[in-house]
Amino acid sequence: MEKTDDLDLKILSILTNDASKSYKEIGEELFVSGGTVHVRVKKMKELGIIKGSQVVVDYEKLGYDIVAFLGIYLDKSSLYDEVAEALMNIPEMVAAHYTTGAYSIFAKIICRDTNHLRDVLHDKIQNVSGIQRTETFISLVESVERPLRILEK
Repeated sequence: MEKTDDLDLKILSILTNDASKSYKEIGEELFVSGGTVHVRVKKMKELGIIKGSQVVVDYEKLGYDIVAFLGIYLDKSSLYDEVAEALMNIPEMVAAHYTTGAYSIFAKIICRDTNHLRDVLHDKIQNVSGIQRTETFISLVESVERPLRILEK
């Protein structure tokens, strides 16, 4: 696999902080051409370093007031793939991680309110075959949400 160099990391750093910047703007900031930035980004996409782009949405402004984390216990750890696939079909599920420790899966869901949260837990998540039980943690405030600072050693 090709290695990334300092220019690639600088481009990634800029894009992770503001993905709306044009290649031309990034090039001007780094004293290279927009074409060079385009080629580098294309290379990083082909290598799978850049997996896509996304819009960051303030869900609270759309009426989604509850962010909750779930510790999910599985009947058997061998059921992970099957359960993860079922969780992907739940629209409120925005992240799920296979973990070490007390839980087999640690997940994040976003809901409109506590009634919606109860419905998602009761009618969707706890009905997934292979889930033994869950523990729910409601987030009161998100203090840190940022991209990894890849240029800092």
